[in-house]
Amino acid sequence: MRVCADGEGIRVPKGDVRPGCEPVGSVATRVVFWLAEGMHVHTIVIGAGSAGCIVAARLSEDADRSVLLVDAGPDYPTGEIPADLADGTRNSIKHHDWGFKHKPSTSFLRLPLPRGRVVGGSSAVNTCIGIRALPRDIDEWTDLGLSEWTWEHCLQAFKAIETDLAFGAERPDIHGSDGPLPLFRHPSSSWTPWSAAFVESARELGFADCPDTNDPTTPEGVGPHAMNQIEGRRISAAEAWLKPAVRQRDNLDIWPGTQAVRLRFSGKRVVGVELQRGGETQQVTAEEVVLAAGAIHTPPLLLRSGIGAQDDLDRLGIEAHTVLPGVAHRLLDHPGFAMFFRTGDGLEIDPEAPLIQTVLRCSSGEGRWAHDLQLQAGSHVPIGHRTIRAVSLMAMLGKTEGHGQIRWPSVALGKKPVIQSRFHEHPEDRRRAVIAMELIQELAQQSKLAALGSHIWPPARSMSTRAGIDRWLPYVTDSGYHPSGTAPMGTDDDPMAVTDGRGRVRGVSGLTIADASLLPTIPTGNIHLTVLMVAHRIAGWLAEPSGS
Repeated sequence: MRVCADGEGIRVPKGDVRPGCEPVGSVATRVVFWLAEGMHVHTIVIGAGSAGCIVAARLSEDADRSVLLVDAGPDYPTGEIPADLADGTRNSIKHHDWGFKHKPSTSFLRLPLPRGRVVGGSSAVNTCIGIRALPRDIDEWTDLGLSEWTWEHCLQAFKAIETDLAFGAERPDIHGSDGPLPLFRHPSSSWTPWSAAFVESARELGFADCPDTNDPTTPEGVGPHAMNQIEGRRISAAEAWLKPAVRQRDNLDIWPGTQAVRLRFSGKRVVGVELQRGGETQQVTAEEVVLAAGAIHTPPLLLRSGIGAQDDLDRLGIEAHTVLPGVAHRLLDHPGFAMFFRTGDGLEIDPEAPLIQTVLRCSSGEGRWAHDLQLQAGSHVPIGHRTIRAVSLMAMLGKTEGHGQIRWPSVALGKKPVIQSRFHEHPEDRRRAVIAMELIQELAQQSKLAALGSHIWPPARSMSTRAGIDRWLPYVTDSGYHPSGTAPMGTDDDPMAVTDGRGRVRGVSGLTIADASLLPTIPTGNIHLTVLMVAHRIAGWLAEPSGS
C-alpha cells in the first residue's frame, strides 16, 4: 500500500512522485510517504470517550466499513474494569485523569479539572448524572439557523440512546426502553438522610415533586437524579456501546494507548492521521476522520494540523492550512459553588454512600433565566483519602453570559493548556450566582436540613448580605466539569463556526467533529446525555450513503 501525506518522510523534488501517490505538501517541496505495508481504513475515530464510542459502534454496524477507534488511555473490556471506574457513586479523579487544572475566576485558585484518560473518556470517571438538554436549549440552536437541530429530532435521539428503567415502558412518547445506556433513579427508600432532608426542605419552600427530571413538560421541581448506573455500578459509554459483540466485529479495531499527532492532507482533503503508539509513529490513511477527543483535546489536534485562528497558528509557529477563527475561541462550562455544613450526632457519615442522589431544578428569573439553576445535596465531603464529618449543598448555573478561554503555550503532545474558566466575570452571571447562594441558605434553614447540619463554610457572618456573598463567590466557585463549545457548529454566515450543522469542518473535506466541542450553546444541565445525543445523530449522518 502506498500512503501519501505531508509531514516528515521522504522528500522528493516537486513533481517526482511514486506511482499511486498523490503529491501533497508545501509549494516548495512535496513530502511523500511510501510504505510497502501500511494501514488503510474507511474511518478513523480519534478519541474513545462518550462521542467516540457511539460513532465507532454505529459506523461499524456496516460490515463493509472498516473503523479504527483510538484513545490515549487504557482499555478495560467488560469484566476487567478497575474499582474506581466501576464505582458509579462518585467521580474517579486520580487514576485515569489527564491532570488538568483551571483557574475558575479572579481568585488565586487553580483547581483540578478532571477529564477521563481511558476508553470511555469522562463518562468513565464522572458522577453518572443523566440529565437531558431542555427543549429551550435545542431551540437556541434552531434559532441560530441550525435547522436540523430541532427538539423533535433531538428527542428521537435521546430516546434511542437510553433505556430508562423507571419511565421507558410507561412513557414511550418521551423515553426509550431499548437503548444501550440504562438510566437509573435511586428510590426514596435508599436516599441518605442528607439527601432525603434536602428533598423535604425543598418541599417546605414550596417546590413541587419532580420524579422525572427528563420529562420536558416538568423542567422544575425536586426529586431523584437520573443516572447512568445500576445500583452503584457505573455504565460508561464504553460499557454501553462497546459490548463484547461489538468489539468482536472484524471491521472494528480499538487502539488504546494511542495519540493523534496531526491530520494528513491531500490539498484540502483529510486523507489520514499521524499517530503515536507504543513510542512509535504510525501513519494511517482513511476516507474520513472523525474527531471525538473532547472539548480540551480536539482543538490542539486541529491547531497542530494547521487549522485554527491565524493569530494562534502564528504564535505557535504552525503554518496555516485552513484559517478558522472559532477554534478554541471560547470555552463554555457550568460554574458550580457550594456551602459546607458540620454534621452532628444525628447524622452518621457513610463514606461509601452515593455522593449525589437528588436534585432541585428551579429558576433565578424569567425568560432566558427560567429553569437555569440546579441544586444538589452532597452526602459527604471527601478530602484526599478520608471523609470528614461534613456535608454540602451545591448549586450550578445552567446558563451563562460569559465564557472562558483555553490557550496552549505549545500544542506538542504532553503539553498542558492554560484553562481560564472566567466564571462570574459577566455581571449577570454573578448576580444569578448570588441568588443561587441565597437559595442554598434558605434550604439550609428549613427544619429537616437544619436538624442535621450547621453552616461552617463560608463563614455565616460573611454570607448575610448580597455584597458578602458576592465577595466570597471567587473562593467557592469551581467547574461543573462540563467543558464544551471549543469548536462550535454554525451556519455559513457565522465567522466563528468551525463546522456546519452536521459537524463537518469548514474549508476541508473528510473531517467531522462529533464531541462536546460542537455545542454552540451549553445546555441547562449536565452535558453528558446531550453529547451522546449529538454523537448519535452525527454517526447517523456519517452512515448515510454518499450523496444522500
